[in-house]
Amino acid sequence: MKITIVGAGPGDPDLITVKGLNALEKADVVMYADSLVSEALIERAKADAEVIKTAGMHLEEMVELMVTRVREGKEVVRVHTGDPAVYGATLEQISLLKREGIKVEIIPGVSSVFASAAAIGAELTVPDLTQTVILTRAEGRTKMPEREKLRDLASHHCTIALFLSATLTKKIVNEFLEAGWDEKTPVAAVYKASWPDEKIIRTTLENLDEDLRLNGMRKQVMILAGWALDERIHEKDFRSKLYDKSFTHGFRKGVPL
Repeated sequence: MKITIVGAGPGDPDLITVKGLNALEKADVVMYADSLVSEALIERAKADAEVIKTAGMHLEEMVELMVTRVREGKEVVRVHTGDPAVYGATLEQISLLKREGIKVEIIPGVSSVFASAAAIGAELTVPDLTQTVILTRAEGRTKMPEREKLRDLASHHCTIALFLSATLTKKIVNEFLEAGWDEKTPVAAVYKASWPDEKIIRTTLENLDEDLRLNGMRKQVMILAGWALDERIHEKDFRSKLYDKSFTHGFRKGVPL
């Protein structure tokens, strides 16, 4: 007995993995987060599949339904937005399913953080600038562990991706400034990355709150902050060792300078 959790990707139905799409198309039962997952993707389910929207259901309802259908011999697929490993609320489902003796397979998906980076044409790890990306969120109703306060994470001065935080931009700005960030630090905010109504705002830390307010961007927004998001970064000469002609590695002998 097994449930398959599939990462649907950020929105564009073509951004699901081949393996994820295969699982979706074979499923007898498809349960999906209808507030976030593209209807166009769910239409790829087979004609006689039972399709269940879960946005209005609580955890125990969802799990009870999954368990019932699996025990009826049905192939059940649970579709999550983005990648299930990041803010996917999958652990709580898996825990209850395992108590019922049901195994779980997870098929990864494209996270909105990477769809957002693609939308703005950014590399998040730029040689000699930053080699680290922190994926986090601002503290709201969901409390952050003491060692993961945004101010402390921002003290690393690397690229930071903020999920689920567009209503907390004043807090974000204050904590970044307290961590020593320049108010002119580039920020990109991407609403519904890869969806037809995607919207991109290029701004700075000091203008983030006002620009999001003026554009009505308070949910389904990925915020990317750091100097890797500089719109003029292409005018600078940041280069990796990988393609440096003088750099030797296992597939190429470097040319002496």
